[in-house]
Amino acid sequence: MSDLVLPLFILGVIVYGLIRGIGVYDVFLEGAKQGLRSAVSVLPCLIGMTSIIALLVKSGALAALGSWCAPALRMLGIPEGSLPVLMIRPFSGSATLAMLDETFRRYGPDSAEGLAASVMMGSSETIFYTLPLYFAAAKVKRSRYAIPAALIAWLAGGVAAAWALRL
Repeated sequence: MSDLVLPLFILGVIVYGLIRGIGVYDVFLEGAKQGLRSAVSVLPCLIGMTSIIALLVKSGALAALGSWCAPALRMLGIPEGSLPVLMIRPFSGSATLAMLDETFRRYGPDSAEGLAASVMMGSSETIFYTLPLYFAAAKVKRSRYAIPAALIAWLAGGVAAAWALRL
């Protein structure tokens, strides 16, 4: 039954539109055009963010930042093996999955590092990807406090993940 939900919903929308006398195909095309315009307006942000992530990872800057922050994060109770996941998460979801996989391989999925990295992965967002993307799509020009607030929430989520696992 669950395989039929989406097709039946789409069919229901089409039938409803036809009954109401709406040009369903024309409305669909207009929506597709608007979606394409949104995608084109967001594309520069995506290219820039992808380039920055690749630069950070390939140059070793992300590893250096992790080494620099490690003592403070250890004091907060965050396992050192989960630092790569915590550090890359604000930048890229797919890169974080790769870091999570590496954490699992090195420490095991049931280790403190693996569990903390898993909770961090699931309880945080790719800040430097989603904020520019959504702000560009919504044409937000002034986002003064959004990134600092998101970074505070990201760090609080990482600390809360580590503490929750200790309990």
